[in-house]
Parts: sequence; structure tokens; C-alpha cells
Amino acid sequence: MKLPNYKEAAKREKKDYKTVRYELDQNFSDKYSGKTYFLKTYGCQMNERDSETIKAMLEELGFHEVDDYKNADLVLLNTCSIRENAHNKAFGMLGRLKHQKEQNKDLIIGLCGCMAQEQGVVDSILNDYKFVNFVFGTHNMHRLPVILNEAVTKQKQEIEVFAKEEDLIEEMPVKRDNDYKAFVNIIYGCDKFCTYCIVPYTRGGQRSRKKEDILKEIEELVSLGYKEITLLGQNVNAYGKDLYEEYSLGELLEDTSKTNIPRIRFMTSHPWDFTDKMVEILEKYPNIMPSVHLPVQSGSSKVLKLMGRKYTRESYLELFHKLKKSVPNISISTDIIVGFPSEEEEDFEETLSLVKECKFDNAFTFIFSPRENTPAAKLEDKTSLEEKERRLHKLNELVNGYFLENNKKLVDQNVIVLTEGKSEKKNDYYYGYNEYNKLVNFKSDKDIKPGELVSVKIVDAKTWSLDGEANE
Repeated sequence: MKLPNYKEAAKREKKDYKTVRYELDQNFSDKYSGKTYFLKTYGCQMNERDSETIKAMLEELGFHEVDDYKNADLVLLNTCSIRENAHNKAFGMLGRLKHQKEQNKDLIIGLCGCMAQEQGVVDSILNDYKFVNFVFGTHNMHRLPVILNEAVTKQKQEIEVFAKEEDLIEEMPVKRDNDYKAFVNIIYGCDKFCTYCIVPYTRGGQRSRKKEDILKEIEELVSLGYKEITLLGQNVNAYGKDLYEEYSLGELLEDTSKTNIPRIRFMTSHPWDFTDKMVEILEKYPNIMPSVHLPVQSGSSKVLKLMGRKYTRESYLELFHKLKKSVPNISISTDIIVGFPSEEEEDFEETLSLVKECKFDNAFTFIFSPRENTPAAKLEDKTSLEEKERRLHKLNELVNGYFLENNKKLVDQNVIVLTEGKSEKKNDYYYGYNEYNKLVNFKSDKDIKPGELVSVKIVDAKTWSLDGEANE
């Protein structure tokens, strides 16, 4: 049994990570032929990408996927730690699975992902959720076949969570959820240690994949006809810092652009690491989409300092306006936390004034959620939940107004939509996302398949979407 350890997880040591090629032990191949699995994914795009590999590994073992956990022989939860709500959902699902296991004693239940890296969660599994058969963390996903086999053959709870990151595993199998859009991991972990964030503990230190491995994966996707990729990382802008002297995300974006894949996106960007080179490349290459997610978290420099964000209100605004000036019509979205400990009314007003200046195209807004073992969880919090909810409501009213204002600017404009499917409610209507990452519902007399890029004229704007007509 190997258990998570926050003290070990917090260490950052200079280390040359080895690249190891994944290979399935043939003793496990098709061992569970005829068995079914159900995988539930919580959280971010990194978790979604991990689940694509988990599905592929399970199917190499012989499992096939079902869409109802009540019909599954194996249920696996790929969990998220970022907010309390995600915790509650996962534990709520475990409660339902306990009832299911009472009816089917042979049901195999597993838990993985970021929650598995939390000491408190694993303690709860050991003490209160003994019906869970196995647990593994974010650093040893490649060992799923071994861990599952141990749990099944020994008929005892198997918990294997590496406290620290180890080698980089390449060439793991993948079952893509989409035939035309793909996530491509370029960097794992985070070294920023924002005071409210548990990710540096659950995902480990920053480790960049070799550029050759990344570009090989992208070229394979191009050959398969993929139209859009998203380069992923907890802090994607830090790519290359641990691996190269003069090769960073800017250079990787340029090389990715030269593969001629039609659309390139990247996330999530920390403002601290957004370089002039990246701005230059965004401006230069048309297949890098003019859409950036740039979390600000607060408009108050005082609160930003307490958050450990390493930038000020002024430096964020400088970067924001540089992007707006350099990249025509760029769409910028953000994350904002209200009710952080010590946030006074004047700090909240500074956040509102920053929003009024930036007029974001989209924003994900949250009430502060204390996370286990983070410095912010230990700060005195004098603000009532009622006051936090008032601030969130006021902020949402403001940002929603700008979403609509920005969308109205696209009326009578032509955009390119990557079609995702056909409307279930209206005949001859389709939906997809344009280059600015905005949802477009559009009418077309032609039969359009998912993955087709379509020129669409925008005819109407709503807060959360656009309406259009395909240019014939």
C-alpha cells in the first residue's frame, strides 16, 4: 500500500525525468474479455484527457464501455479536487455505488484522479468506504492494469498512490472521445503554489513532454483528419522551462502551426508566464485561434498577493491590452474568485472595475472554496456566505452583460464554425464553435457532418450563443 503525502508532494527538486515507453503486460491482455466498465469523469480538460487513456487501457484488458453504471462490472471515478462541489459529487456517487454493490457483490469499484492524491480522501476511503476495491493517483495511471489485477486476485482493498511524480510515460493508448477535436498534453503539474490551489500537490511538479513526442502526436492527428487540437497543461505557458534553454510555448505553437492542422488552442494560461513571443506567434499564424483563457482571479493587487499569483492588477491589464492590440478581434475569457479571505468591499469593487475595463468574452466565477492543506484554508475568513453570494450575483450580472455586448459585435459578420452536430429541436439547424470559441447555432439547407468547417453569417446574438446562417 502506498499513500499520498502532502509534505513529499510539496517538494520541488531539480530532476531529469526519464521518458519511458508504455507497454502492456501481455498476461493482462483481454483478461477481462466480456466484462463491462463505466467511467465517470469530474473536473477539467486534463481529467477528460486522462479518461481517454483510462478507457483505452481498460479496453486492452477486454472490458467494453456501457453508459449506465448499473450495467457495469467495473465502475471507476476519475475525480477532481479543485472545489468542494466536485468532492461532494464524487462522494455522493460513491454512496450510490455502495447501494449498488449491496445488490451485486462482484461489482468492482475504483477511484482515481486528483482526489486520490489527497491524504484526507484516502483516509476516508480506508475508514469509511471499505467497499472501494482500488485507488490510484495521478502519477501512476499507467499502472492501472497491475493495480486492478492485485485488487481482484487478492480480494482486498488495493491503494497505490505515489506521493511524488516519477517518469514521463509516453505512447500510452488512447480512445479519443471525438473524431475531429483532440486534447494534447504538453506539460504536467504546476510549480506556482497559488495559496488557494491544491493542484501543485495533486498533480506534482512541472514536467514538460519532449517537443518531438508532442509534434509526433499532432502529426498523427493531422493524418487522421483532425481539425482542432488543444495544447493542455495546468500552466501551459510554463512549457519547456524545465527541459530546454531556448524553446518554450511560443516556439512549440509555431512548430504546431506548421503541421497545418486547421485549428490550434491552448490552456490554461497563467498571466505570469505569458511571453511577448507568444503574443507575436498568436498574431502571426492564422491557424492559432484568436481565443485565450487568461485567469485573473481578482482585480485587487492586495488580494492577488495573498493568493500568491505573482502579478499585480496593473501587470495583468498591461498584458490584456497588449493582446487586444496585437491580435485583431481576440476573445479573452477569465476566472474570478469572490470572497477570498480578507477580501473587503473595496477589493471587490476593484474586481468589478477591472471587469468593466476588460469586458471579458466569457468568465467562470466562483465563491472561494477552501481546499485541504492549502495556505488560504488557514486564513481567517470574516465574510459571511450571504455576502459572498451577493458579490457573486453582482459580478455575474456585470459579466453577463459584456458577454452579450461582445456577441452583438459579431452580428452581420462571417465566422468559421467547426460543426459538432445537428440540433435535436430544429430541422436544418446545426451547432458548433467559431474561431473565438463561441457557440453558434446555424441553419443550413445542406447536410453537414460533425467535423466540417463551415462559413456562417451571424444574424442574432444571445448572452451565451450566436445564431447564424451557413453561407452557401
